[in-house]
Amino acid sequence: MRAETMLAELNRLRQDLDEDKADMEWLTLHHVFCFVSYKTGDFQKYLDEQAAKGEFDQAE
Repeated sequence: MRAETMLAELNRLRQDLDEDKADMEWLTLHHVFCFVSYKTGDFQKYLDEQAAKGEFDQAE
């Protein structure tokens, strides 16, 4: 599983909502997307560890 694949899906979810800084759902998706985007290397390491445990077997 690639970090970019998950980031693209997270971004799609974020863009499905109207930007509304008072909406907790939009606010959460936006800031999680931004944070994970800045930490892509760490996120990929986490995904690699999870893949080794078989977490993504059904998704791939």
